[in-house]
Amino acid sequence: MDTNPPLPSVLMATTNETLLDDLLRLAAAASVTPMVEAHLPGLRRSWHTCSLVVVGRDLAEPLARVQPAHRPGVVVVGSTADGDDLYRCAFDVGADAVCRLPDDEPLLAGKLSDTLDGGTRAAVTLAFVGGCGGAGSTTLAAAVAVLGNRRGLRTMLIDGDPLGGGIELALGIERDPGDRWPKLLNAAGRISAAALRSALPSVDGLSVLSWDRSDVTVLPAETMSSVIGAAQRSTDLVVLDLPRRADPAVEEGFVRSTATLLVVPCDVRSVAAAKRLAGPLRAVAGDLRVVARDSRPGPSAADVAAHLELPLATKLGVDRSLPAAMDDGHFPLHARSPLTRAADTLLELFTPPDPSVLTRQVPT
Repeated sequence: MDTNPPLPSVLMATTNETLLDDLLRLAAAASVTPMVEAHLPGLRRSWHTCSLVVVGRDLAEPLARVQPAHRPGVVVVGSTADGDDLYRCAFDVGADAVCRLPDDEPLLAGKLSDTLDGGTRAAVTLAFVGGCGGAGSTTLAAAVAVLGNRRGLRTMLIDGDPLGGGIELALGIERDPGDRWPKLLNAAGRISAAALRSALPSVDGLSVLSWDRSDVTVLPAETMSSVIGAAQRSTDLVVLDLPRRADPAVEEGFVRSTATLLVVPCDVRSVAAAKRLAGPLRAVAGDLRVVARDSRPGPSAADVAAHLELPLATKLGVDRSLPAAMDDGHFPLHARSPLTRAADTLLELFTPPDPSVLTRQVPT
């Protein structure tokens, strides 16, 4: 049995005792026990062993001169009196963030708390929205989440549409115990990632956040932001099913996504409806692409993407057996089904083949 204690997840490096006192106070408030280094050789030895490295300006300058290997999770800390020199030091060591104390204490406290959730994560976040009513975006979102989970990605599926049919119905878990959106209605600020995952209903390890049968139809933007943030800290893949309507909470979902997939049936009316939606989406979605759903006879997938002036992510064929299966409470994802092929293509586009590379782990 391995009796060695686990390595600390946070390294704090500074020769400034006053700064160190402030850093240790923030660490204690976050229930974090850091490793402390007061010399450059010790900092260099421990550079790759912790998920978060907090470097005082006093050591950042000599560290920059030895050109350390670039790594994520580095914060340079100083005082408000340091001015632009602090940003120069941060640039020289490749830091992710700068914290000027005491003004930026909340930012540093948040980064310390992140380490309790397993380090800084870089969850791929895919948002799905229908270009028109009945486009099939909910079904595709569920398929991507289910297949991502089967691939070994820690996945969370979030239903952001209170007026939709409900992702839980598609997965057959509408009666399973667990929290739904109305339970989280007053959530704001920081939500524990681990607590969120453990509170939700799940299907074979896939965490699902959806709606109950209450009259709640609107979410505060702060709630959406907090929930997505917690999901991104605790998973490899977050899948959002979002409505076509514009409100601050829905926009928060698009803004925080790695990519937004606009699902559009290949017929003239659907493409016309999607064209009206594409303009507002461009303003909030950083990477907007089209999933063209076959609707023969109709324009080709390439023609739909060209008309919308958006890149084509993939085509979605017709599976005539799917609606009846879902009505019976089944969500079949056969290897050769059009839905499975489309979901596989999207996962290959946006997620690395090895789930471990989705997490920003520091090499040892």
